[in-house]
Amino acid sequence: MAEVSWIKLKVGMFDDSKIKYIEALPERDTIITLWVKLLTLAGKYNEQGYIMLSESLPYNEEMLANEFNRPINSIRLALQTFEKLSMIEEVNGVFKVTNWEKHQSLDSKSKHREKNRLRQQRYREKQKQLENNVTVTLRNDTEEELEEEYKNKKKNKEDRSDDVFKNSINYIMNNLDNNLTPHQMEQIGYAVDDIGEHADEVVEVATNYTKDKGCHAGYLIKVLNNWAKENVKNKKEAENKIKPKNKKSVTDDVIAQMEKELGDES
Repeated sequence: MAEVSWIKLKVGMFDDSKIKYIEALPERDTIITLWVKLLTLAGKYNEQGYIMLSESLPYNEEMLANEFNRPINSIRLALQTFEKLSMIEEVNGVFKVTNWEKHQSLDSKSKHREKNRLRQQRYREKQKQLENNVTVTLRNDTEEELEEEYKNKKKNKEDRSDDVFKNSINYIMNNLDNNLTPHQMEQIGYAVDDIGEHADEVVEVATNYTKDKGCHAGYLIKVLNNWAKENVKNKKEAENKIKPKNKKSVTDDVIAQMEKELGDES
């Protein structure tokens, strides 16, 4: 995940009972400073609170001491304190800030961005599987526990969302622009989310409309954003947006008036 440029700190942070406990310790200033530094480090990697230098390299005590320019004993004391207070946990040998998503809740745009990131990742994986002639089979539904049924429903919903996005991108690339940039795909993803379940149908209409006008992906994105704001939700509503308006011309009004006058004279 791309790093974030800021993290959230509650204004009531120092009213928290865990912070008050730390403030009663001899090394309180060092531990609290290291806590804030740890939060910023988790935000820098920005993967559910894991303290990582890279995807395959988690931070250990020595690396944290070097990163924070603190003695190794101070790092160990702080980590032990945080674990004792359930502020961090160790998952498969990797330090992780507990309840990261709860404390660092994303705003709506960030959620959009994260959803797009995951969706594009799954899209690329599926494309790679197709290129490698890997056949993905789906399991038949069987009688399973309620928890498994819930997971399946959730997965089906995600799959449908992925399919709408995939169908939209494929149609655009096959009929308008086969060199979409990651940023353009992200912008299209925002519009797809806002339009909803039948967004791929709307994208098809918008793509054809854009092509007929001799325009490209940038124009298409503007069309989709406008339609999303105007609550266009399906193919019929999209087609109504581009249907020529039947307006009577001034000439029609003049002719109608002349016919009326001639009728009155006869």
